[in-house]
Amino acid sequence: MARATRADSRPVSGIVLVDKPAGLTSNRVLQQIKRLFHARKAGHTGTLDPLATGMLPVCLGAATRVTGLMLDASKSYRVTAEFGIATETGDAAGSIVERRPADEPERSALVAALARFQGRTLQTPPMYSALKHEGRRLYELARQGKRVERQPREIEIFDLVLESVTWPRVTLFVHCSKGTYVRSLVADVAAALGSIAHVQALRRTAVGPFDESQMHSVEMLERAAGEGVESLDRCLLPIDAALQDRPSIRISEAEALALRQGRRIVVRTPEVGQGVRVYDPVGTLVGLGDLSAAGELRSACIFPA
Repeated sequence: MARATRADSRPVSGIVLVDKPAGLTSNRVLQQIKRLFHARKAGHTGTLDPLATGMLPVCLGAATRVTGLMLDASKSYRVTAEFGIATETGDAAGSIVERRPADEPERSALVAALARFQGRTLQTPPMYSALKHEGRRLYELARQGKRVERQPREIEIFDLVLESVTWPRVTLFVHCSKGTYVRSLVADVAAALGSIAHVQALRRTAVGPFDESQMHSVEMLERAAGEGVESLDRCLLPIDAALQDRPSIRISEAEALALRQGRRIVVRTPEVGQGVRVYDPVGTLVGLGDLSAAGELRSACIFPA
């Protein structure tokens, strides 16, 4: 596919939920989508390992301004863990570093082990991760055979459900906070059972308010592009689809203009907080604003008119 230049790009804005295939990096998929839409700007909201499949939200144009907010959203995964084998990377892409006989535990023991990890807990990030140590990615150091101390980080597991067992493989559903490494979770669950395990397959099924029923495969998007821009753009979600958990207010045209010019305005509304959705009289999203108890509204993020 030819690379889009600024001359043939267009000011498209919105969110497309891509069903990332296995074997491709998240950035590779991002660049494919950017070229398909001839978008000037694009960004994704949370890297998936090449092995993983599933939801990769790609923000185009002005929607890139909410990527940071979407990075903070909770995620859901379906993961298949294979017991008795540990790998260098914690997943099936890595070389095997240990094999150990693994007897199938009672289902009640599996469920009890999973229950130990629900709620707020501390998790040590894996060496094969994109976190940085002294300016370098941990996975770069890991590939050189180096290991560094990693500080445990607080995460939250909202739901951890045993879906099926075909020993030595176990499939789990995980709903978790940002910053959770499913590879580490699988290794920790296995350790709680006195065993070892790695991620054999991983699929992200939801990000924040979005679920897998809204996803489009790369092939589907390519077919839509072949049918024309209008067909392709029907795959886009509006920017505020990612912001529905936030309170909203509506302001006048004059107030919207003032807000776009960087001025603070005073409004009468019971909604108070940061990141309030602000709409003009016809329902167009103006941006996000911080609203004080006194009714003073200050713009936090403004979208193009």
